[in-house]
Order: sequence, then structure tokens, then C-alpha cells
Amino acid sequence: MEIIINTLITLSLLGAILAVILYFVAQKFKVVEDPRIDTIQELLPGANCGGCGYPGCRGFAETVVKNGSLDNMNCPAAGSEGMKKIAEAMGLSVEEKEPQIAVVRCNGSFENRKKTRIFDGPSSCAIEHSLFSGDTDCAYGCLGLGDCVTACPFDAIHIDEKRGLPVVDEEKCVACGLCVKACPKNIIELRNKGKNNRRIYVSCINKDKGADAKRACDVACIGCGKCAKECKFEAISIENSLAYIDFSKCKLCRKCASVCPTGAILEINFPQKKEKLEENETLVN
Repeated sequence: MEIIINTLITLSLLGAILAVILYFVAQKFKVVEDPRIDTIQELLPGANCGGCGYPGCRGFAETVVKNGSLDNMNCPAAGSEGMKKIAEAMGLSVEEKEPQIAVVRCNGSFENRKKTRIFDGPSSCAIEHSLFSGDTDCAYGCLGLGDCVTACPFDAIHIDEKRGLPVVDEEKCVACGLCVKACPKNIIELRNKGKNNRRIYVSCINKDKGADAKRACDVACIGCGKCAKECKFEAISIENSLAYIDFSKCKLCRKCASVCPTGAILEINFPQKKEKLEENETLVN
């Protein structure tokens, strides 16, 4: 009995000594996090989309607090208002950024771009792209299998079954850029939303010569240069038989769209032109 009692006493003392040692070690090496990290994280949307370039909202918050600056940092999901709140919490100022939105630079719907082949494989744009150029004669166009839809954590993009193309929900899109990264054809681009949410862009990335591009898709850009000649603001450039509109220079005058022979330039959220209205009224009467 005496041996048992001595053993219990010894183990108890040993446990107590080890507990004290562990306590002091923990106190010496404990990491004290800046409470502002939690504050910033609570101000973020919590989507962990990675659109900011950091591993989730926590990573973004830690970097903000560590740097003590918001230079070259932006959470697209939080938007301008969210970034202002973060700046206020840090006692900083933040440069207001122009809100952006994802746009699909392909208008090759089933009607405009005829299928010439059939892909019999997994429903994945990445896989189809790795195997061959697509099921039409346009090697640049949308594959329509929805990798962008899967990548979007905000349910802001879906495939229009009638047209076979992705459609961006303007109310839900936060311009995180995940759909841009997911598209193997690089047809999705982040552009400024524009004044009154109006935008003009070339909905085509086909770099083939004009005749070949038009043969593959009825609304392809043929690189004719008429839009560039019409633009008075030097916002349009032609490279590799393809026109591109610089949204930072574009004044939304719409003159380029009216001279495009194939209708490759899209005008988003503009009121219908007067001459078009008059034409419709004439048809009705």
C-alpha cells in the first residue's frame, strides 16, 4: 500500500511540475494577434474567392494590418463602400476604384456559329480545350460547357441554353476574376462598368484573317479597321486582324458600333437609337 501511495504522490508532483513548465513555455512563445485582423475580416464579405490575390479573406486582413497600408490592395467583392469601411477601421485613406464587371467577348451563339464537329467527352471546357479547338470552325470562341459557372462563388454567371453562351448577372457580379481564370479560351474580361452601367466592347477574340473569321462566325470581327477610323478618341486599336476597345479611353459615343459591318461591337444598356425606333414604328404602322 505504501508503494502505491508513494507512486501516486510522485506522479502528481511530476504532473504539477510539468504543467507549470508548459504554462511558462506557452506564455513565452505565444503569438498575440493584432485585434484589427478580426475587425477587418468582419468587414469583408467572407466569400474567400481569392479575387484580391490573397488566400481568402483572413489572408487579406492579415496583409492589410501587417503592411499598415491599402496601396495596391483591393477586395472586388467588398466594392468601394466595403473598402472605405476597411480604410476607416485602419485610419487610412483609400483610392476609389472604378467598379468593374466581367464581360464575355464572344457572341458566337448557335445561330451565329454553326457546329461542324461533336465533342463526346466530359463536360469541361478545360478538357475539351486540351483535346481540340472546339466543335465549330472558330478556334477562339466559347466552348459553352460552363467552367466559368462552376468557378463563380457568387452565382453571377450561367449558360444560356438557347444561345450556348455564358451570361453575366450584373446585379451579382463582383468582378472577382475567377471566371476569367477558369476560361481556357480567355474570352472573359474584366472591364469598367461604365457611366450609367453602359459599356461598348468588341465581342470577339478571333485573330484569323477577315474572310476566315467571317466564315466561322457571322458576327466575328474581321479587322477591317472601320471602327478605329471612326473613333475620334484613339480608343480602338487593330492587332492581328482584331479590334479592341480601350475602356479607359472610350467615351461611349457609339459611332464605332454603327459602322461595324458584322455587328461584332456590342452596346450594353444603351437606349434604343432614334432611327431604330422610327424604323420599328414604320414596320408596326
